[in-house]
Amino acid sequence: MKKRKFKIDFTDAEQNARLRDLEVEKEKFKEDHHGIEQEEVNQAMETLSKATGKDIYIGTKRSPKSKVKFAQFIQDNWDYALENNYFTDEQMLFLLRVQRYMQFKSNCIVDDIHSRSAVPLTQKAIAQRLKTSAPKVSRIVNELVDKGVIVKAQGQKMEGKNARTYALFINPNIIYSGERDNIETTLKALFANSKPLFKKFPVTL
Repeated sequence: MKKRKFKIDFTDAEQNARLRDLEVEKEKFKEDHHGIEQEEVNQAMETLSKATGKDIYIGTKRSPKSKVKFAQFIQDNWDYALENNYFTDEQMLFLLRVQRYMQFKSNCIVDDIHSRSAVPLTQKAIAQRLKTSAPKVSRIVNELVDKGVIVKAQGQKMEGKNARTYALFINPNIIYSGERDNIETTLKALFANSKPLFKKFPVTL
C-alpha cells in the first residue's frame, strides 16, 4: 500500500500569525498610550504638521534623572591616548580629578556645577580643591594646553591687579559634560586649533 503524500501550504498559517502579531502590537501601543490607538496618533500628527508646515515629533517631559550632571569619557579616544602614551600618569590623574568641576555643556572648570552663576576656577583655586600645590597644577595645565586638551580663555583683569583671570576648558574629544550630539559651537571654536593634534584619534566630535 502506497503512502499518500500531503503537501502543506504554510501561507495561511504565516498570514494568520502575522495578523496576530499586529494585533498584539496594536494592543501594546494602546496600553502604552492610555487607550489611544496608533491611527489616532498618526492622524493628530498629520493635522499638526499641516497646520504648522513643519515636521512634528512626539516628545516627553524630562524625568528628574535628566537633571543629573554627568561627564562622558570618549572611550575610543582614551584608549588611543593610553595605547600611544599621549598622557602621563600625572596628567591622567589630574583630568580624572578635575572632571567633577566641569560645567555642563561649556566644559569650563568652575566652582559650582549646579549654579547658574558659576565662576571659573583659577589654577590656585583648583590646587586648593585638589589639595595640591599651585605650581604643580600650573605645570600640568600648561602641559595639557600644549597637547590641545585644555584651552585657557582670557578673562577680565582682576580689580587692583595687572594680571588677568583665565577660564580653563577641557577638550570635548577627551571628556564632555553634556550631550555628545549637541556640543556648543563656542566650545568647538575654542579647540579649533587643536584639531591637528587629534588627527589620529578615532573619534572627532
